Amino acid sequence: MPGGNEPRSYYVGMDVGTGSVRAALVDQRGTLLAFADQPINQWEPQFNHHEQSSEDIWAACCVVSKKVVQGVNLHQIRGLGFDATCSLVVLDKQFRPLPVNPEGDSRRNIIMWLDHRAVSQVHRINETKHSVLQYVGGVMSVEMQAPKLLWLKENLRETCWDKAGHFFDLPDFLSWKATGVTARSLCSLVCKWTYSAEKGWDDSFWKMVGLEDLVTDNYSKIGNQVLPPGASLGSGLTPEAAKDLGLPPGIAVAASLIDAHAGGLGVIGADVKGHGLACEGQPVTSRLAVICGTSSCHMGISKNPIFVPGVWGPYFSAMVPGFWLNEGGQSVTGKLIDHMVQGHAAFPELQAKATARGQSVYAYLNSHLDLIKKAQPVGFLTVDLHVWPDFHGNRSPLADLTLKGMVTGLKLSQDLDDLAILYLATVQAIAFGTRLIIEAMESAGHSISTLFLCGGLSKNPLFVQMHADITGLPVVLSQEVESVLVGAAVLGACASGDFASVQLGACYGLVGETRL
Repeated sequence: MPGGNEPRSYYVGMDVGTGSVRAALVDQRGTLLAFADQPINQWEPQFNHHEQSSEDIWAACCVVSKKVVQGVNLHQIRGLGFDATCSLVVLDKQFRPLPVNPEGDSRRNIIMWLDHRAVSQVHRINETKHSVLQYVGGVMSVEMQAPKLLWLKENLRETCWDKAGHFFDLPDFLSWKATGVTARSLCSLVCKWTYSAEKGWDDSFWKMVGLEDLVTDNYSKIGNQVLPPGASLGSGLTPEAAKDLGLPPGIAVAASLIDAHAGGLGVIGADVKGHGLACEGQPVTSRLAVICGTSSCHMGISKNPIFVPGVWGPYFSAMVPGFWLNEGGQSVTGKLIDHMVQGHAAFPELQAKATARGQSVYAYLNSHLDLIKKAQPVGFLTVDLHVWPDFHGNRSPLADLTLKGMVTGLKLSQDLDDLAILYLATVQAIAFGTRLIIEAMESAGHSISTLFLCGGLSKNPLFVQMHADITGLPVVLSQEVESVLVGAAVLGACASGDFASVQLGACYGLVGETRL
């Protein structure tokens, strides 16, 4: 990495989440110097159909990129890294958007990660019992790409499938847009597309599920050049993309990561020396990174493959090179909390009181819970109220997309106290879901002693506290709260050659504090 006497080097990390694009300018010590975000559009034309626009997302990337580099010497920007949700982007042979909807609206050319339209397709894929399924916990999720591809073939043959030239995971679409290189990241293909880091594509799987047309021309539509995350792409940023983003042409652009994996990379390797943490001196394989936002992902790594029923993986080198990754998850967490709070009769009152106090609704709810708990610990307020949180099915470890949510212990009253307690019960239910995932991973052979949290919900003290209380494990938070963006910037630093490996970048300058 650059020495102390050399000019300061900067890297841009860009994170495309479910509801917004965020960018950060990060220096070689992992310090976040500038941040910007921009909302992106979503469409829900019918229940369980969730769509976005790749052109809208790229336009948002351009807005935030220009904001974070204002006032900076562009010659000191060395690299760019992208992460994004594992949504499916569809383009024709000329790289133009194709509609993923019966309405024929080609602006809406992305099937989002949380889209559950392909229920019939994923059931048929799982009935094949193909050997690739053992690497996704034994059961493929409706949120992965094969069922979505099969849905497109069966439902939009003429308007989309027959015209399609390229199917990208959203992170790979962004790196293509920046460089013109169609190479795919090993992270995306291994985690969501059944690719094997050791064996490549399995022709028999695609033929067995009715997608044999993807095998032709050496998998050109879904990726036949595969690079590890952080690898430098082509000749770097193209002049056209550089102009769009307000960045210098030719800077290094990295092979991408899925957003949760960027967060995992940003925290799981954190240097914890000298902070008096219980995990100091323990192996990195004892850490579980929990990336909690709209959904939650639970990332654990191991030196040897561990097969966990109902938990995705083991994936080799999909997040940290040389390690196997298991990924548990909850399909809705932040989205579920919003759903419960915003749908309550007392929400308008909550909103008005939070606004009057200059607080977010969740900061207000946390203080309200402290007010009504009296002498007892806050967790005991829900002794008679319980939430089952699988409103969008269960991703892990039950791997059952048909499950529904439930609330038991409701009364006729619907005042602010009731809303606060329902909010608490929802957060507790999510934490119990994390505990269930940890128990499944440990039963299969993982040994987890510390949680490393990042993402939007990690900024909520109640959410953090309930995870510590309910799992019985210490929780470590990075001093740099935007760990996902730091993970993306680490990719750019690696692609630039300033760091010899992704691990070195992830470990440099990121330290934690404990919450018990």
